[in-house]
Amino acid sequence: MTTLERYFTPAEVSSHNFEDDLWVSFLGNVYDLSDIVREFRGNPLLQPLMTVAGTDISHWFDEETQDLRTFIDPVTGLRLPFTPQGRFVHVPPPCPSTHWATDFGLPWWRNTDLRVGKLSTKVRLLKVTNILSMQSQILEVCNEETLRQIEERYKCFNSHSESYTWKHLGKVLDMDETLEQNGIEELSEEFYTLSIDEHEFVPEIQVYFKDDLTDPVSS
Repeated sequence: MTTLERYFTPAEVSSHNFEDDLWVSFLGNVYDLSDIVREFRGNPLLQPLMTVAGTDISHWFDEETQDLRTFIDPVTGLRLPFTPQGRFVHVPPPCPSTHWATDFGLPWWRNTDLRVGKLSTKVRLLKVTNILSMQSQILEVCNEETLRQIEERYKCFNSHSESYTWKHLGKVLDMDETLEQNGIEELSEEFYTLSIDEHEFVPEIQVYFKDDLTDPVSS
């Protein structure tokens, strides 16, 4: 079974802004740097990362090389990494130093083991109404997600969500397709052009209970 790419909203990334739980996003990817923080705890080179915890730092990187941006030092004439918040973990010093260890392997921004998913390019609101209980929830979802992935978000409100059929305007939805692929368009730009508050027109999905109640707790 193919594992789907996981997407995160900017709000989800921003919630990981603690010393023991530190995420950043850059160039469309989301990285969990918590292990880096634990490894270098107490090191002043951590401070720039702590400052940007939970934010997007794409401006640190070159889109073409996927590496740190560089500049020419006006004094030495050397090409150096661009570090607007100050030098940070895995960035070499501007001059040779015996205190600089080079045996750490890949720098964290090239270490795909730290990558936890992609940053959504478009976040949208979705109303999910349980027809059985008549309870509704407003979810913030990623436009790139399939309904199966959105269902995972909904499980915190309904642990038996797999026992429900998802419909929109009476049509059974394909759980392996995105909202747009299911014909539920994203219209925020049109709403903005017409000066309409998009929060007043949140698309709604109705979930209908089936007769095979799933056990939310695996045996």
